[in-house]
Amino acid sequence: MSVQYIHTDNAPQAIGPYSQAVKANGFLYISGQIPVDPATGSVVEASYSVQTKQSMANLAAILKEADLTFADVVKTTIF
Repeated sequence: MSVQYIHTDNAPQAIGPYSQAVKANGFLYISGQIPVDPATGSVVEASYSVQTKQSMANLAAILKEADLTFADVVKTTIF
């Protein structure tokens, strides 16, 4: 099995024993993202709409690092 760890400075750094994303067997598994601004390391203190946009921007940055886009997403779960 081929495994590649994905990391970008354009998304919040992983805190703890996990990676931003792992590519395995042709699939990319991205860790949960919260509305943290990667430039400041702080949670965006704003409306739910702004926080959602930041979380999605974090996901987009990780996808881009893996040469993917949201068009490549097969499944997601949002809480």
